[in-house]
Amino acid sequence: MRRSGLRRLGWESWQATDADPLFVFVTGFLRAAYIVLEVADADQTLDPRIYIDFGKGFEPDDEIELKHTRDGLYVIALRSFGRVHHVRFDPSSYPSRFRFRAFIAYDEKSVRAFVGGRLRAAARGERAAPLCETIARPGAPELSGVGARVAKVRGATPHFEQVIAMANARYAGAPAWAGERPAFSFVTPVYDAPALYLDQLLDSFRIQRAGAYELILSDDGSTSRETIDWLERHRDTPHVTILRAAQNGGIAVATNSGLAAARGDWVGFIDHDDALAPYAVDALLETIERTPGAQFVFTDEIVADAKLQPKHYSLKPAFDPVLLSGVNYVNHLSLYRRERLQALGGLRRGYEGSQDYDLLLRYTRGLATEEIVHLPYPAYLWRRDGKSYSVSFLDRATTSARRSLAESYAVDGAPATVEPARNADLHRVRFSPKDDAWPLVSIIVPSRDSFALVSRLFDDLILRTDYPRMEIRVVDNGTKDERVLDLYEQKKAAYPFVSVDIVEETFNFSRQVNRGLRAARGDCALLLNNDIEVMDAGWLKEMVSCLAYPSTGIVGARLLYPNGTLQHAGVVMGLGSVAGHWFCGMPGDYPGPMGRLDVRQSMAAVTGACMLITRACLEAVGGLDEENFAIAYNDTDYCMRAGRAGFRVVWTPFATLTHHESASRGSDETDANIARFRREQDTLRKKYDLVNYVDPAFNPWYSRDNAAPRLQLLSSLPLGRHFRV
Repeated sequence: MRRSGLRRLGWESWQATDADPLFVFVTGFLRAAYIVLEVADADQTLDPRIYIDFGKGFEPDDEIELKHTRDGLYVIALRSFGRVHHVRFDPSSYPSRFRFRAFIAYDEKSVRAFVGGRLRAAARGERAAPLCETIARPGAPELSGVGARVAKVRGATPHFEQVIAMANARYAGAPAWAGERPAFSFVTPVYDAPALYLDQLLDSFRIQRAGAYELILSDDGSTSRETIDWLERHRDTPHVTILRAAQNGGIAVATNSGLAAARGDWVGFIDHDDALAPYAVDALLETIERTPGAQFVFTDEIVADAKLQPKHYSLKPAFDPVLLSGVNYVNHLSLYRRERLQALGGLRRGYEGSQDYDLLLRYTRGLATEEIVHLPYPAYLWRRDGKSYSVSFLDRATTSARRSLAESYAVDGAPATVEPARNADLHRVRFSPKDDAWPLVSIIVPSRDSFALVSRLFDDLILRTDYPRMEIRVVDNGTKDERVLDLYEQKKAAYPFVSVDIVEETFNFSRQVNRGLRAARGDCALLLNNDIEVMDAGWLKEMVSCLAYPSTGIVGARLLYPNGTLQHAGVVMGLGSVAGHWFCGMPGDYPGPMGRLDVRQSMAAVTGACMLITRACLEAVGGLDEENFAIAYNDTDYCMRAGRAGFRVVWTPFATLTHHESASRGSDETDANIARFRREQDTLRKKYDLVNYVDPAFNPWYSRDNAAPRLQLLSSLPLGRHFRV
């Protein structure tokens, strides 16, 4: 066995010291039937992966992605794969500490004995129950009945191939485009492009629906003989228009020249080193036919290597202007209505490196939700070879992006302040009310007894929170602890903005909160658990400032467990068959897909442990549902009701607090509580048809069986969608 990125702490104890720890096992000469790998007692949730070398090395796109866990038991059925030379196990993609052991087995009996022993020990309470997985060739009858599921290879490349096969079954044999002019004009600015890149670009168009597109190559004064010769050879290529500029004017000028020559109702931009995926045009045609009122369509994309071989996905949520204010997640492929695009003047000079981001912000401003469509089809192959402008000149691109954002969020002509996000390459637009007139916030704190928690929370709110206008309303359901009762009296006497309402009654979170909401005087109400701990003084100003995003009615915060791992980064509807916190248990600095956990974004729901609600939202939606969601899912239900009433739910990572989850209530693991919890789960599932619901903040190609989503295949290609809950 060899290893990298790991330090041994003991006989079975290991510390992952970097972002790529790995164990490699030589199996080719052993003729073993199985290799068994076990991780246990991890200090945080791990995201393990396995790679198998069949003699050509480890292919990063052929990873076997495993469920995230702290305790995992993995049985690799080597013989089901044929000749295996090496096995590589990556326990996590970040520093972590865990126990690890591995052994080989030559027969099924010994594997069953080992796995069975681990499961029996867990049943006796002697150890944590391991997540068991068998890694075998799909269809192989290996180790059936040992309590382990068969993990399938889940890399981006095989997934992409199967998606294209689904598209082939759907679109193959479609008749040629019957329109008098093309539906789509794809504009490509060209400058000294290698002939190979241009060949691959053109080849990707030749397999699209005939007549439905035109490709406009707008050369920006290329000096490369190779590029010039290629353009001359292809002047008469059908459906291709070649424009030549006498001198280099920059990407905006070249793109706008192509835009002026476009004939299609829709215009898309494609870089000279990229390509369209098979059936991209067919999928886009179907989308605009189904949504005739659309003004903007964007797709998923797949990131390719220098040879244009697919490697990784960019799987996107439905259109979200809040997320777009922090990161250009829309990127490729984007389709614009030609008339609207030309009226805006196309791309602007002076925004080098982020001219497409600037255009997106200007073009989508003012469009209604139903006018913007996300098509979850990987229509674009984005070549990442380290030579593109925004990679080579990242600082300039970032400056251009923030200048555009400052203009986009200007107030009364004064540009907004735009700062780095949690990732310095991403963005945070700063908002503050006019004349620094912060609204009154009524903080509703459900509580009972819990002296240590409520005393700390009082201090955190009064002494460690930088917010000028608040009232604190404790809604208590029957405290008996004299220390807490004395504390209440002290705080009320010292601070006129503190009130306590004690009603002895059975715990019903929704009823308790509603009692506080009815008494609240604020322009906003903040639901806040008593087990929340303040980490940064500006957290409440950040949450209130997010109300500057249009239609926002609810704002949620980023919550960490006391050990620093992630507890709440938004609620995904349908996760775990009901609703769940995505990436729960991951390291606190985990960025998420496309850096989404480093910036603000819209969600279908956020947790009521720290949830800001506007007065307008309260008046339109009402209070929490006391009857159907007395304890659980009342916050999720409320967010869904608010979303369907037209209010946006925003989650921000710039308001980060520690959540000592359920510290004051203790365990819910009683028969009565479990039965109640399951009833509320079932009620939520039925009310919102969560079996079929696809969260707009989620991507349909993500699985919903794990807090950290993985790739899944669907029974059919998903259709275009809006951000509508």
